[in-house]
Amino acid sequence: MRLRHVIATLTAGLAAATTLTAAGPAAAQPAHLGSNARAGHACSSTVSIDRFSDALDKTTYNGTFVGNFSALAVERDGSLAALEDRSQLFDLDARTLQPKSAVHLADENGADLDSEGLVIDRDGTRLITSEVEPSIRRYSRDGKILDRLPVPSALLVAPAGRATANQTFEGLTLLPGGHTLLASMEDPIAGDSADLVRFQTWTRTEGDHFRLAAQYAYRIDAGLGVPEVQATPDGRLLVLERGFTAGVGNTVRLYLADPRHATDTSGIENLTGQSGVRVMKKTLLADIADCPSLGATAKETQPNPLLDNIEGMAVTGRDRTGRLKVVLVSDDNQNPVQITRFYYLRVRV
Repeated sequence: MRLRHVIATLTAGLAAATTLTAAGPAAAQPAHLGSNARAGHACSSTVSIDRFSDALDKTTYNGTFVGNFSALAVERDGSLAALEDRSQLFDLDARTLQPKSAVHLADENGADLDSEGLVIDRDGTRLITSEVEPSIRRYSRDGKILDRLPVPSALLVAPAGRATANQTFEGLTLLPGGHTLLASMEDPIAGDSADLVRFQTWTRTEGDHFRLAAQYAYRIDAGLGVPEVQATPDGRLLVLERGFTAGVGNTVRLYLADPRHATDTSGIENLTGQSGVRVMKKTLLADIADCPSLGATAKETQPNPLLDNIEGMAVTGRDRTGRLKVVLVSDDNQNPVQITRFYYLRVRV
């Protein structure tokens, strides 16, 4: 979502009445460092940060701006795919982050996308969301459209549906086994409670097409939305929640959510907290503001100078202790007071 500063300015009067610490549940449990966690790098009892990198901040590649990152994914060769929300998909060296290639994406009419979610499928093709319609298209490695997935009418942007522009499919992930695709809405649709967003799934069919499947409700913290979601190896979800308050800065929290026992809400017209609807259970893993700053600096006011507009996330593997290795990236919106920053976490789930 690229308009956060505009939206934050328009809502600053309301935002000033609250603080970031008031927006949501209690913090994650304090860290109890074990032999595998290095002192000073703990964000919580389950999350630590190894390092961060600003290597790509305000850089270009073959004349193309490098930034505006909205999603990350791991390529089959181990490199990192980084999606811009302005129709560019970069292939990055996993160690240095230096771009190796860039592919321009477009819709069926040749228009740019507001590209937000990314999955590298098992055959190397790319599943990419655009949050304008919203849509999910399959692209070849060289950017040709191969397929387009169905979207429930209620999740389309008004007036076609009940969603708000720039607040639709921000996150995209394949569940273990590769048979189920899941997309997360950033914010609620009209008619639903202000704290409930919908996660839509699709089931893989013959020929690697996908058909609509179950839908789940996820409860967001006050003032936050969902910019990204990633599946864990056991079928649960890492969920980022994010918000911005002018003059205060960003809130970014990492949750573990479980869709496996949640109610299928695809047949429920309005989610209003009614009885009998089980939302996804979620557990706070870490508030990123609680991470050590590691010497980071910020170009605008932040509760922790490490923070920026974190929007992308990828699980890149496990370490020797079984913790997930997770990379986050911020979307600088091509704004001089924001930073393109990569964050390297270890997460115990």
